[in-house]
Amino acid sequence: MVTKGNSEILMKRRSLILGASTIALSQLASGCNIGQQASLKVRLLQNSIPVQLLGEFRKTLTLRAKLNFDPEKQLSALFKLLTTLKEQGKPNNNQDRSFLDLIRIRSRTPISPDLVTLGDYWLKSAIEQELIQPLNIETLPGWKQLPPEYQKLVKRDQTGQLDNSGKVWGAPYRWGATVIAYRRDKFKALGWTPTDWSDLWRESLRDRISVLNHPREVIGLTLKNLGLSYNQQDLNQVKDLKPALRQLAKQVKFYSSDHYLKPLVLGDTWVAVGWSTDILALRTRDRQIEAVVPQSGTALWSDVWVKPVSVSSASDSSESNSESDLSKKWIEFCWDSKSAKQISLLTNAASPILLKIPRNKLPQDIQTLPLLLPEAEILNKCEFLHPLPESTQKQYESLWKEMRNT
Repeated sequence: MVTKGNSEILMKRRSLILGASTIALSQLASGCNIGQQASLKVRLLQNSIPVQLLGEFRKTLTLRAKLNFDPEKQLSALFKLLTTLKEQGKPNNNQDRSFLDLIRIRSRTPISPDLVTLGDYWLKSAIEQELIQPLNIETLPGWKQLPPEYQKLVKRDQTGQLDNSGKVWGAPYRWGATVIAYRRDKFKALGWTPTDWSDLWRESLRDRISVLNHPREVIGLTLKNLGLSYNQQDLNQVKDLKPALRQLAKQVKFYSSDHYLKPLVLGDTWVAVGWSTDILALRTRDRQIEAVVPQSGTALWSDVWVKPVSVSSASDSSESNSESDLSKKWIEFCWDSKSAKQISLLTNAASPILLKIPRNKLPQDIQTLPLLLPEAEILNKCEFLHPLPESTQKQYESLWKEMRNT
């Protein structure tokens, strides 16, 4: 996972975009159906797939194919891309436009990818706004290797709500958790270290905590500490929730989904609540930082492959058939046990395929890293953040505003 806040400086597009503009110009000039070579265009979250896998994937292909994997730093930028692609795909009246105007429009149009990385939290909005289309992947062998909760996560109805009989809208390929990071040096004098959410309310941490600027995460961990679910439907029925949030607000010094680790590194805060991918990466650079998955369970997230609505269906043409096959092959390749282990070892997030493999059969580096792969006893208490009814969302907004104004 990626930081999951607002978009930062966008990655420079690869030189293939210039080639795409040339192809568009040629199509306008001649009307010919260009390109017999199969291709797979993927816009993925930066660092969510090891570079080594791309070469290995190419070796598995029996046909000549052009592979274009283009990274983005933020999930928000990828969601924006899906929105842009839909807008550009809308029919418009070009009868009054000149030939050169059409060329300029085509040259500014980004290449429509076959697959895009999206976080599971964004699925509801993407489905509601008709930015993506269902994936026909339930017949793939790897689908059967996914744990049931990951299959359930991407089965949705047309409004984006969970639906066991719904269509499959995404292919999960890695996951992580919300964890507690802390400074070893600061806690040495205290004589204890955090192990669960309840520790965030200790008096010794007053004004010493940085948290995500995310209502579902912060209110959710408070619900978890009260013995309830992150996906509680009616917050008004939880009588201890408001007092707990008011008290937690006194503990929090800094709210941010982008820079919540900076005050921890500087020592301005002693504890940070954040995403495991960020914190695993930080620990390789700063040995003063330790982290733990809360014993009572935590929130989970998953990065998934989605298919933009702008991609033609597989039945439209022989070229689309080739692309569709390559998309499925790539998804299946990510679900291969060897690929799953590489993703887990090299991207600071675990593949869901590992959850079906006995722990003692996994690489030692994974077995001994509970922040990447928590023990089953803790993992069974963890939850994905499911879509909530509009009435519950308003309750979250009201409580969040009240907490931030405390």
